[in-house]
Amino acid sequence: MSEMVKNERGLIHAYLLDGTGGGRRLEMADIESWTPEQGVLWTHFDYTNEDTRQWLRDSAGLEELVADALLTEETRPRATVIGDGVLVALRGINMNPGAEPDDMVSVRLWIDNERIISTRKRVLFSVSDMAEQLDAGKGPADTADFLVTLADRIVWRMSETVDQCEDMVADLEEKVLDEGSGSLRFDLANLRRQTITLRRYLAPQRDAFAKLIIEKITWLDENSRLRLREVSDRLIRHIEDLDAVRERAAVTQEELLSRLSDQMNTRMYVLSVVAAIFLPLGFLTGLLGVNVGGIPGAENPWAFLLFLLFLVGIVAMQILLFKLKKWF
Repeated sequence: MSEMVKNERGLIHAYLLDGTGGGRRLEMADIESWTPEQGVLWTHFDYTNEDTRQWLRDSAGLEELVADALLTEETRPRATVIGDGVLVALRGINMNPGAEPDDMVSVRLWIDNERIISTRKRVLFSVSDMAEQLDAGKGPADTADFLVTLADRIVWRMSETVDQCEDMVADLEEKVLDEGSGSLRFDLANLRRQTITLRRYLAPQRDAFAKLIIEKITWLDENSRLRLREVSDRLIRHIEDLDAVRERAAVTQEELLSRLSDQMNTRMYVLSVVAAIFLPLGFLTGLLGVNVGGIPGAENPWAFLLFLLFLVGIVAMQILLFKLKKWF
């Protein structure tokens, strides 16, 4: 399901959770009149919209620090407890058409016991999954369930990309062993760049999950902490897999460079041998090409043939000498 921004203060969608996995879609007017007694409210905004920025700062009832964090352009994954709420920034794999997976998409959330406010710039399909689940009556029941489920969806969607990286490095390893083509250097460098970028965001995301697990948040019960720990363990496995891919790519790149260097050395060696063989021949033919009198055999009709045989003999002696010295 694609996210469409409405013309109401940048609102993408809003739900009133019914506590059993379902949710009722709300409009901006419903959000304005919402009270905690009605149930948990989830609002999802495009933070680049000017109306959204104004509403979050002036009408959402948020602290200035929280509002600024929800609207910031650049952010790294983190979790910060403020009062009885938590400010969370997460990043997921960019699954948008034509996008690079390592160009990760961020989502910012303010979650307390009564409501969830999330903001984004680009579409994050894990958030779209949450809306689909609520429409189908299989979504989160409360704010703790929402946080854990969203984290789980983000990590789950990473699995395919990590598996693709592993398959890619295995394929490149095989190609290096079979072909050793210099064109593989770009593919290996691109793979290493992707894994480095992915890990740069996944490592702080792991720390954010760990902080959520240990922080004393009243609405995050023990069951939710256990589920979040499982999500964190899967994220750690993804990070370890990316580390392995990066190391394998580095080793493969070294092997490729070594093979290319050996090929270059072999070719230069052959050229050097050929040059060494023709050096005395060039000297002799150049010497006999001088246009002065007294050239030996100038009057002998067999002199040219004898000279060719002499040159062939020199080549044979050079080859024999090279073999004796094991130069080739």
